[in-house]
Amino acid sequence: MDFIDQLLLFVALPVVVLISLVEAVALSRRQHYDWRAAGVSVLDLLARVTIQIVLPLSIATPLLQCAYRHRLTTIRFDALEPGQAILLGALVFIGQEFCYYWFHRASHRVRWFWANHAVHHSPNQLNLSAAYRIGVLSKFSGTALFFVPLVWLGFSPKLVFQLLQLNLLYQFWIHATWIPKLGWLEHVLNTPSSHRVHHAANLQYLDGNYGGVLIVFDRLFGTYIPERDDLPCRYGLVKPLTDYNLLRIEFAQWGSLLGDVFRAKSLRSAVGYVLMPPGWRPADGSEGAGETTEDMRRAARDATAHRATVSGRTHRVRHRPQDAGAVTAD
Repeated sequence: MDFIDQLLLFVALPVVVLISLVEAVALSRRQHYDWRAAGVSVLDLLARVTIQIVLPLSIATPLLQCAYRHRLTTIRFDALEPGQAILLGALVFIGQEFCYYWFHRASHRVRWFWANHAVHHSPNQLNLSAAYRIGVLSKFSGTALFFVPLVWLGFSPKLVFQLLQLNLLYQFWIHATWIPKLGWLEHVLNTPSSHRVHHAANLQYLDGNYGGVLIVFDRLFGTYIPERDDLPCRYGLVKPLTDYNLLRIEFAQWGSLLGDVFRAKSLRSAVGYVLMPPGWRPADGSEGAGETTEDMRRAARDATAHRATVSGRTHRVRHRPQDAGAVTAD
């Protein structure tokens, strides 16, 4: 454990928890604050840190080791001139942010990764304590594989994952709901406003704003969704989880996934349940109606179109002129 690891574990984490407690006290004086949910987040943090210390490897470790053995070059910052080190540092930051974007996007669009990431979205209130409720099975799900390209290019795995921890540390403050929009910074950085949208369960807000520090890749790849003044965010999962049992929160999505896989009527369906977006069902309807974001938005559009059609028919009936043949006797 080097200096950065010690700084993150023994300084940053206690400070983060302390700041979230200060926010909790302040918010509880103005509104209802879910203290039990905050307690669950603390338990998740403690369990996750314990697992990382006791079990430092993940199922992606063999791939990371292979990538580093066959790396294109070896990049050492201590062997560079200051100007070169700054330029390379900027490049690895952008590269790490790019990898993080696709990791985070896959965590919402691939059910295997969502099974763990859903833990982070389970709080029904968004506050600073929700920032460190991340899920204890990230090593089991293999999310580290998204950062293999950086290792293959020549950056050490330790550096890559320390940068990831710093990325996540940046994201702590953007879980605050009391920080307003930040003007021109909204075009560059992942801000509290952008992240409120990311955590919202409103149909209009689903599956957007995946960036870590930056929001530029969302704008580049069409996943940026701005926060609307006329549409308050509803936080939590699409189907809210009101349980405070840590085990259910951690493993509910995994249980649901395994249940769908075992009940699948074909191997293709079983693979689909693992690799397709949450809510996916076979297109033939043999295993029920799909509930992906696209399915729900399509259903909402169809319902809106149907209401508009019915309303138009009703309007025409109510305003139909009298029969032309009807006459009034003197």
